[in-house]
This record gives sequence, C-alpha cells and structure tokens, in this order.
Amino acid sequence: MPTLLNSLVADVLAAHGGVDTWRTFNTLAAQVVAGGLLWHIKGTEIGIAPRTMVGDLRRQLMHIEPFGGPGWRMTYTPQRIVIETPDGTLMAEQQNPRETFAGHAWTTPWNPLQLAYFNGYAMWTYYNLPFMLGEPGFEFIEIPPITQDGLPLKGLRVLFPKPIHTHCVEQCLYFDADGMLRRQDYEVDVAGKARAAHLISEYADVQGLKLATKRRVFLRNQDGTLQLDQMIVSIDLSDLRLS
Repeated sequence: MPTLLNSLVADVLAAHGGVDTWRTFNTLAAQVVAGGLLWHIKGTEIGIAPRTMVGDLRRQLMHIEPFGGPGWRMTYTPQRIVIETPDGTLMAEQQNPRETFAGHAWTTPWNPLQLAYFNGYAMWTYYNLPFMLGEPGFEFIEIPPITQDGLPLKGLRVLFPKPIHTHCVEQCLYFDADGMLRRQDYEVDVAGKARAAHLISEYADVQGLKLATKRRVFLRNQDGTLQLDQMIVSIDLSDLRLS
C-alpha cells in the first residue's frame, strides 16, 4: 500500500478512538430500533420495538433478542443460524445460511432464518467498522473523493478477507475531514446485488471509542446518486456498552 494510504487508514482509526483501545474490548451491546422499506419488500416485518443486539468484536458472532417470539433469541455465526426460546429450546436453525440466497433477486422474500442471517452479518459489520481495517487481510486503494450533504469525503475502496461475511467483498468507504466514517457503499449480494449507500452520523463517545448511533440506507444509482425518496433501512442505536 502507498504511504499516503497507510496514513489515511491510521488517521481514520485514530479518529474513532484507536484500534488499540478497540482491542481491549470483547463485545459491544446496544438497543437497536430498525425501520425502512426493506422488511416489507422481503415479506418479513420486524416491528419498531427496540431489540438488544450484542456483537463479538473478536469473532463473527451476534446475538439478537427478541427475535421471532417473546424472549426468543437469534444467534448468528457465518456457518449457522439458531433461533431459540429463553429456556434454550431450539425453534429453528440453518447451516451454511448464505447458500440459501442463491438465485435471489431484490424482491425475493426471505424466511425468518434468512432475515436472521442478514441482520447478524450486517450488524456485526457495522459494529466493527472501521476498527477491523487495522486487522490483517484487508486490502485498500484510495479512490476519488465525493461530496455528501455538501461535505467533501475522502474515499477508500476496501477488499474484505474472504472469511468475513458481509454485504459484498469490495466496498467503498468515505470519511470526512476529521477522519470519521460517513458513508459506506456496497452491493447486497443476498438481495440480487442491489446497490446501496449507507449514511452514517451522530457519533457518541463510548468508553473512549467513537461509535455511530444513526444509520440510513438508500438505493444507489449506477452514477453514484442516491434514491433519497425511499429509505430502505433505518437503524437507531442507544445505550451502547462495551465490555
């Protein structure tokens, strides 16, 4: 990587509180309220009640509850999705869940286990960016800046290591003058490779780390402009706790 790019990544990590500080924690928990059109499109309404989402910062693991029923809990790992009751009774499971999306288009409905997989990998990615850019296996290249809401944003194309389950392998991240992550562009492989732009704002200082509490996702046109008349996903986080 060019020295300039190394400097950009280092500045970004420092702006968010530092990768060394991030590595002192093992989990991030938050109360999360999600909305938007995606859930209706996929035929799986999720409601507006807050849910507790606990993500592991050292491995791909996410717990979400309630999920599917009162007190039920979903556990995500890339290889297996589990939905169980409070007493541990198994209600549903899926091995190798990503394989079940083969042939899916943007409007193909999801079953509860597919919804669980999407929620699990997506929130795990959001919890860990940009800090995991400091881990081995990522590749970067600087790309031209863009303007979002009147602000110039520096661009970074990122190739995720193959073991990491996320929206797609290649994503574009954009950072403001202070080094804060403000936009994440990707294709949603599990939804017909739909182009999306994820806008990130309202950072909070949580035990020394800067973490976003407001996320809004819109479809992205081929020229990079956004379809702002339709909010595909909204995510609001509160009561963030690191441990």
